[in-house]
Amino acid sequence: MDFFSLAITIVYVLLSLSLLISLVRVIIGPSLPDRVVALDLIAFVVISLIATYAISSGHPVYLDVAIVLALVAFLGTIAFARFVFVRAEKHEKEGTHG
Repeated sequence: MDFFSLAITIVYVLLSLSLLISLVRVIIGPSLPDRVVALDLIAFVVISLIATYAISSGHPVYLDVAIVLALVAFLGTIAFARFVFVRAEKHEKEGTHG
């Protein structure tokens, strides 16, 4: 086994471990923002897995898929931030906290 294969294997193991830990946070996250951040992390770990596969297989076409997934994940994060902002404004106008 050469150094490149060993490095790719280590990257796959570490990314898989990160994915598992993020899934745990999604399941037991104490609040909605925690779960959304964990979902965002899962998206970027999947992007990293796709990029690693593109490098290890020598097929750079998969990088296009990773870029599209990154854009979709970014838009999802922006949508959630907008949702939280609107909800906070609504609660502020009503005079409630929570």
